[in-house]
Amino acid sequence: MEVCVVGTGYVGLVTGTCLAYLGRSVVCVDIDERKIQMLREGKSPIYEPGLDQLITTGIQRGHLRFSTDLASAVKESEIIFIAVGTPPMASGKADLSYVKAVAQQVGRSLDCERRRVIVNKSTVPIGSGNWVEMLVKDGLQENPAYRERLAKMAAGQSTGQAIGYAESQTTVSRRLNGIKPEDVFLVASNPEFLREGSAITDTFYPDRIVIGAADPYAAERLRALYEPIVEQTFVPPVSAPRQAGFTAVPVVTTDLASAEMIKYAANAFLATKISFANEIANICERVGADIQEVVRGFGLDSRIGPKFLNAGVGWGGSCFGKDVSAIIDIANEYNYEPELLRSTVSVNKRQRHVPVLKLQEVLKIIKGKTIGLLGLAFKPETDDIRDAPALEIARELLEMGARVKAYDPIANDVCARQYPDLKIEYAANAVDLAEDCDAVVIVTEWDEFRYLDLQKVGDVMHAKVLIDGRNVLDPEAVEAAGFKYRGIGR
Repeated sequence: MEVCVVGTGYVGLVTGTCLAYLGRSVVCVDIDERKIQMLREGKSPIYEPGLDQLITTGIQRGHLRFSTDLASAVKESEIIFIAVGTPPMASGKADLSYVKAVAQQVGRSLDCERRRVIVNKSTVPIGSGNWVEMLVKDGLQENPAYRERLAKMAAGQSTGQAIGYAESQTTVSRRLNGIKPEDVFLVASNPEFLREGSAITDTFYPDRIVIGAADPYAAERLRALYEPIVEQTFVPPVSAPRQAGFTAVPVVTTDLASAEMIKYAANAFLATKISFANEIANICERVGADIQEVVRGFGLDSRIGPKFLNAGVGWGGSCFGKDVSAIIDIANEYNYEPELLRSTVSVNKRQRHVPVLKLQEVLKIIKGKTIGLLGLAFKPETDDIRDAPALEIARELLEMGARVKAYDPIANDVCARQYPDLKIEYAANAVDLAEDCDAVVIVTEWDEFRYLDLQKVGDVMHAKVLIDGRNVLDPEAVEAAGFKYRGIGR
């Protein structure tokens, strides 16, 4: 099965690489020539554990290619994924300009020789499946191959065989005034549910696969594409072993709008769980309870579950904020006020100020003090700093007159490159960061920070204050090492 993935960002690159591992013939397309050349050399432009190895494997097996030529890639593919960015605008709406450009170009590139399935993989607002179908049709009207086929059919020179399936002469004769666009392409929705840092595992062993389509043919082709994953018949890669007992994946087949809503609902619910945990944590501090114990107690309820209930400095990244803002905007467009979702965002914004408040509580004066931030990425096992809490904390401390140092095992260079004007001093390791600091704040829960050598860290600090923004350390052990400790909700 031939597959084209348009966009080599996080979702597109992981999706294309994993499909190639399964034996599909995949071409990943991007307009960034530098990125494409890098990928041709087997180097991933993003950090994701195991991805470099899978890219190299796909290239060596001849199943994975990279190109800047969208038209050629479309012509040789049966399934075309649109996986370009949909960044948030100031209003909260998703910016669909990249999706629009790709959809129109795909329509202009179709050769009309067989039916294609065009798949929205990007997270897009409700109704975007119909919108993309309209855009592809617009591009199709400018397509020389389509116009030529129309002319041939009008002259009675074409048969149904030319578009990939047989038809009776009666059916063909009814079409002499024009070939139907749905004979050339169908649009489907196939939202992604990838977590950065475990995206390969999430691709091969997902909780579910969601397919939204108005036509059974589109749903069937996507189901066939994912069959090795659904049936778990593939040999697992070394970087993503299969858990014992994992034997099959549920497939949810539904309409376009419902598939699009499933993605937004999932992310909005997870963001709400985190904000709920932080809300409870803030109350715990005031009444003398421990959020760790509280979460352990109510998270065992099978109706709730323990995941995404870790209190801390709030969620970040490219998905939650964007998707919650987008669904709020969609609700407003239909004259509904989503109060719970607005509160989810509000709690998260407030939570990012909590570490600074704790620093003020312990240090009193922030101006002139040196504060070290352990972690820059919004979560561990990624170098993604989009909407990362660390950036907001750093800016607030700098505005208050503090000197800010930072260390992240992966994201130092990314942060320095993307934010050259942010006056952060980057450290090479945790001890280097701690030198002369009045306080250290754990912002990202890297495993490395769970096992800090507290003796070495404390020996080089000016004052031994540790703000545990992710509750990864044992408070008693930290205090026994001579630190003043402050956690979240503890």
